[in-house]
Amino acid sequence: MVFTWLQLAIFLFLFVGLLFAGGPLLLAWVIAPRAKGGDMGMPFECGIRPYGSPWTRFGVNYYVYALLFLAFDVDVLYLFPVAVQYPQTEGMGAFFKLLIFVAVLAAAIIYFWRKGVFSWPRKIS
Repeated sequence: MVFTWLQLAIFLFLFVGLLFAGGPLLLAWVIAPRAKGGDMGMPFECGIRPYGSPWTRFGVNYYVYALLFLAFDVDVLYLFPVAVQYPQTEGMGAFFKLLIFVAVLAAAIIYFWRKGVFSWPRKIS
């Protein structure tokens, strides 16, 4: 069997990839502290004793707001490449596509507003 430069490059990249993935794991296993007692066994391993109960109830509104923020934040990130490429476009096609995209975002905001998602309840029940 003839060993080519392409096969050498493939094996080299495979070795470097495994080293890149496994190196930090191996290094952490070698130099990690071995102490298991004291505050390391606490629920929050930051070295600070926890205050109160670990079973604190959070309302679902926190998560709804976080998901809405992520959804609209990612959608707004799509506008940056369009804004960069917009001066090189010809005609009004790009404008109408962008207008439809922003209209769908606005419709989603109006829908969530009418459903009462943006109203914060006063008390968690």
